[in-house]
Amino acid sequence: MSLTTRRHAWAIAVGADVVAVVVFVVIGRANHHESDGARGVWHTAWPFLLGAALGLALTAYARRTPTSIGTGVRVWVWTVVIGLVVRGASGGGLAPAFVVVATVVLGVFLVGWRIALTWRTWRRRWHRVTG
Repeated sequence: MSLTTRRHAWAIAVGADVVAVVVFVVIGRANHHESDGARGVWHTAWPFLLGAALGLALTAYARRTPTSIGTGVRVWVWTVVIGLVVRGASGGGLAPAFVVVATVVLGVFLVGWRIALTWRTWRRRWHRVTG
């Protein structure tokens, strides 16, 4: 059974997107020697998790496949825009360097795992046809 079946696609997408955002936050906090444990991670992550959740909700509303690359781009844009707006509105820093790093890293993480999954599926199908 393929991991990308409709039945599993939503669980994969939600789980991988949450992991992507949390890894982004943990790496960023570690690079700036910030602690506060799980509370600090949550404080930094929640605006971006909200954006990812809205992106995924719109994906469900549009009846799109949550593991597609196009969906990854949609979730990435929503995650960055909503995450930065909410972060700024709640008193978090919005230094230009942070905006650039957040945009690039979240793009690599949120779209990247979908590219890897799509490539894996395509490769398996290709080998089935040619091999």
